[in-house]
Amino acid sequence: MGPVLCLVTDRRRFGASWEDALARRIRAVAAEGVHLVQVRERDLDGGPLTRLVTACVDAVRGTRARVLVNDRFDVALAAGAHGVHLRGDSFPASRIRASAPRGFLIGRSVHSVSDAVLAAKGDAVDYLIFGTVFASGSKPDRPAAGLRELTAVASATRLPVLAIGGMTMGRIADVMRAGAAGVAGISMFDMPSVVP
Repeated sequence: MGPVLCLVTDRRRFGASWEDALARRIRAVAAEGVHLVQVRERDLDGGPLTRLVTACVDAVRGTRARVLVNDRFDVALAAGAHGVHLRGDSFPASRIRASAPRGFLIGRSVHSVSDAVLAAKGDAVDYLIFGTVFASGSKPDRPAAGLRELTAVASATRLPVLAIGGMTMGRIADVMRAGAAGVAGISMFDMPSVVP
């Protein structure tokens, strides 16, 4: 099986007409085989965020891609999303799992081996995103953890671990050798073809 590919949204990359442009981009990457779309628009209020997520769910219809909402379980349910992705400092995943519909995906961001071990307890989480692996323009103040730390995190849990931070198509093979199940990113999906 190839790497799991996760597009993380950043509507600011699309200028004033971001709603239509972002939906078109998501439709294109979903058609190419991207597995997950993480809607990470933390500054949007509930109404606009629900509209955006609904448009994202419509954009992936008929593909294998699944839409996840950053931290907002209520928005995910209202918009018919396929899951949520929790920040490292967010509430426990078990709170969501107890009332989530069947097949609902729950992911969590982790930044260390201890974070990964803690997140995996209780079987409430389906996958982890670890980073920042390489220096990243979207997190300029966060030091790069590197491939060795990625290997340690991936070895510490049975959960699939996606690498994030400075991801490019050229780095996918390296992170897979380090034990990652795939990659998550923003800018790596800007190019016309996104599936290796």
